[in-house]
Amino acid sequence: MKEKLQAMLDAAGRAVEEAESEKLLQDVRVAYLGKKGELTSIMKSMGALPAAERPVIGALANDVKEQLEALIESRLELVRAQDIERRLKEETIDVTLPGRTCFAGSKHPITLVTEEIVEIFSALGFGVAEGPEVEKDFYNFEALNIPKDHPARDMQDTFYISEDVVLRTHTSPVQIRTMLKQPPPVRVIAPGTVYRRDSDITHSPMFHQIEGFLVDRQVSFGDLKGILTTFINRFFGAGVGVRFRPSFFPFTEPSAEVDIQCVICGGKGCRVCKQSGWLEILGSGMIDPEVFKSVHYDPEAYSGFAFGMGLERVAMLKYGVNDLRLFFENDIRFLRQF
Repeated sequence: MKEKLQAMLDAAGRAVEEAESEKLLQDVRVAYLGKKGELTSIMKSMGALPAAERPVIGALANDVKEQLEALIESRLELVRAQDIERRLKEETIDVTLPGRTCFAGSKHPITLVTEEIVEIFSALGFGVAEGPEVEKDFYNFEALNIPKDHPARDMQDTFYISEDVVLRTHTSPVQIRTMLKQPPPVRVIAPGTVYRRDSDITHSPMFHQIEGFLVDRQVSFGDLKGILTTFINRFFGAGVGVRFRPSFFPFTEPSAEVDIQCVICGGKGCRVCKQSGWLEILGSGMIDPEVFKSVHYDPEAYSGFAFGMGLERVAMLKYGVNDLRLFFENDIRFLRQF
């Protein structure tokens, strides 16, 4: 039995020396010291020995076990150290290489345009107001002098949540809500998101508008022209041509479309302006007395004007963007340009 234990220790020692990895060392441990290992089998067979020999062989078996454990642990430390040294050589970091580029975020072009417009009108004395995007029919249509049979109420233009609740089709309801809360004089702009049932390269079912209005005593169409001309010259640059064309809106009378000289061709005529040299950018007019009656303003004492523009259209003209859908596709190559 002593020779058998010594032979097993010698064989296990050679196996430990030959093991080149932590996994192989664990395999050696299991093969000799595991529940079904060689040393365990030898110790189980000790019951067949004479009673006088059992203590001596038992002590020798425990000594062999301790020696084998020590050999395995010593070899394990060496293998782990060698593995660390190998990895340090193979996984060397070249600290002279440039670091990974982290791209900083930027504001969306619609946000940039909104902030610039708000800044211009704030300098002209306008405050900023907001309102809900889910709006009652009264604020979105009725108070703005839009009768029940007006095309703007058609289902193909408006998202109806119920008969009396819609997704607002313009930011003009903010005008009504503001005037109901605040007596004149009032000078406010209202940027926000609006919704209409329309989608192509120049229209989106969700887009952005900015509404502006001013109410006071003796406000004239000349005041409207002066404010809007000042805005256009500051936003698009001094010297840009401006013209007002007669138009119709239910909530203003008289009403006018506002055009600017084409910023692409400088007014010479191109595909963008359809060879006319002009581009429409907003609608405007003097607030209809019927609207004043809805908000309990005296139309005999007060007058005012209102205007509204699509922010996507203004951004397309300012930045030379030819497809409205680019603003909503979140293509990082497009957004990084701003």
